[in-house]
Order: sequence, then C-alpha cells, then structure tokens
Amino acid sequence: MAGAALVLANISSPLRAPFTFFFLIVAPGAALASTLRSLDPLSRVVVAAVGSIVLDLLVGQVMLMLHQWSIRGGVVVIAALSAAMFLLPLARRGYGVTARRRDP
Repeated sequence: MAGAALVLANISSPLRAPFTFFFLIVAPGAALASTLRSLDPLSRVVVAAVGSIVLDLLVGQVMLMLHQWSIRGGVVVIAALSAAMFLLPLARRGYGVTARRRDP
C-alpha cells in the first residue's frame, strides 16, 4: 500500500518506483490467490503471478487505447480491481453459495 500511497499523494521519493511496482504485482496476485482456494499452493502461486501480470497489462492496454493513461489512474484501477477480487469470496459466502450446499 505504500507504493499506492506514494503515487496518489504525488510524493517524490527514490522508493516510489519500487514500492509502486511491488504494489502493482502483489495486490492483484494476492487477490487472485484468495479466489483460487481450490488449487494446490504451488499452482495457486503460479496462476496468481501470471494473472497479476496479465491484469496489469490489460489495464495498461485499455487505458492507452482510450487515451486515458496516467500513473495515478493505473494504480487506482488496479487497486479497485484487486479490492473487488478480494471481496468476491466474501460475497460468495455471504449469499450462501458454498461447496457443501451445492453438493447433494
């Protein structure tokens, strides 16, 4: 979150780039990993890492295509998508859709 805070606050620091890069890779990766609980741990890490990179690239491509590219905008979009993916398993449990109830 430090990387996102440094970008959104427009603070000039030598740690801004590495922290932001770390945020852009880890936030979507952790969110994807939380939604992939049915996979074994190694598969979950690999799929989450690849999915994180794919999500970052897709967000960048869409923002460039729409001529809306900005560093702040990219960080905000990634943070919003990551938060939505973190909340997805909670929403599934909240509506009562669990593996136990689906199996007869």
